[in-house]
Amino acid sequence: MARSATFDFDETVTIVTGATGTLGGAVAERFREAGSTVCGIDVAEPEEPDGTFAQERTNFYQADLTDEGDVERVVAEIVDEHGRLDHLLNVAGTWRGGQPIEETDRTEYDLVMDVNLKTAFLASKHALPELQAAGGAIVSVSARSSLEGGEGDGPYRISKAGIRLLTETLAAENRGTVRANCVMPSVIDTPANREMMPDADQDSWVDPVDIAAVFAFLCSDASLVTSGAAVPVYGET
Repeated sequence: MARSATFDFDETVTIVTGATGTLGGAVAERFREAGSTVCGIDVAEPEEPDGTFAQERTNFYQADLTDEGDVERVVAEIVDEHGRLDHLLNVAGTWRGGQPIEETDRTEYDLVMDVNLKTAFLASKHALPELQAAGGAIVSVSARSSLEGGEGDGPYRISKAGIRLLTETLAAENRGTVRANCVMPSVIDTPANREMMPDADQDSWVDPVDIAAVFAFLCSDASLVTSGAAVPVYGET
């Protein structure tokens, strides 16, 4: 059902962070198909020269989203080139498994917090003035596991819980101007996850294309009364 939904984002400009990843690419393609001008940001360049960012109305910008100066620069560059900003989609993220807290290395903690939470904070901070002017929307990626503590991946759960609180804060501070929501996937079906968890029940994982459809819904007129929500995308009926 999700794949049959259609949305019209003509004459809008969309930023997708983490755009060269599997989920980022699916989100970028969904918004491009809906007519938006897509501006993908990532620290790594696209691996496929003929992929999503070789298509019409797609643009790639290389930036380190954990560096505030770089975030400020790239957002300003996008607005200068395209004249507006309507959607910020905070997809950048990572999962590293992990160890119990007492065995967790500080560098691993810093990496997970920076990539999962700091990037969304900085991108939102510097995109907000343009989103406020456009009456736009922010959608970020939290996680099902952020709803409770667990064993062995504390930094990941903490960072994704932070995304939910960031979302609620953005919604409260921008009530009536910018809608802010997040999605909570279970395990996303990506090549990296298949490699890291070869023995898991991969049939139950969530297709990035289906998550991208929820992103589109949350930026559409169909969700004008929805802000501050954490939307489950568990791949289950």
